[in-house]
Amino acid sequence: MTRILIIEDERAIRIALEDDFIAEGYQVDSANTGNVGLQKGSEQNYDIILLDIMLPEMDGFGVLKELRKRNVQTPIIMLTAKNLEIDKILGLEFGADDYVTKPFSPRELQARVKALLRRVNIKRDYLLKLNSHLEK
Repeated sequence: MTRILIIEDERAIRIALEDDFIAEGYQVDSANTGNVGLQKGSEQNYDIILLDIMLPEMDGFGVLKELRKRNVQTPIIMLTAKNLEIDKILGLEFGADDYVTKPFSPRELQARVKALLRRVNIKRDYLLKLNSHLEK
C-alpha cells in the first residue's frame, strides 16, 4: 500500500487531504508542525510527502532542506499559498519534486501524486533490473 505523509498545519486542509487519499486507497499519516513532520519523514518510510511551507516551529523550506540533508530521497510535493516565482524556485532548488499552490484542485493533486509515483516506480524497477543483471 502506498504511504503518504501530509505535513500541513491547517486542520481543514489536512483532514480533507487525508480523507481524499484514504478514499483512493493510500495509507496516510500526518503532522501539523514542521518538527513533527521532520521527525516522521526522517524516521519512517513514505512513498511521497506533501509539505506545506508555512508551518509552526519549522517552515516547510527548513523541513525540506533537513530531509534532503539527512539523505531522505522520498518524493516531495510542496503545497502552499506562496505563489511567488522565487518561492517556487527555492522549493525546487531545495529538493522538492513538484510545487502546487493553494487553492488547488484535489483531483489535480491526486493526478500529480500518481504521476510522480509512476516516475519513481519506473526508475526503481529499472535500477532493480540493472542490479540483477550486474549480479549475473
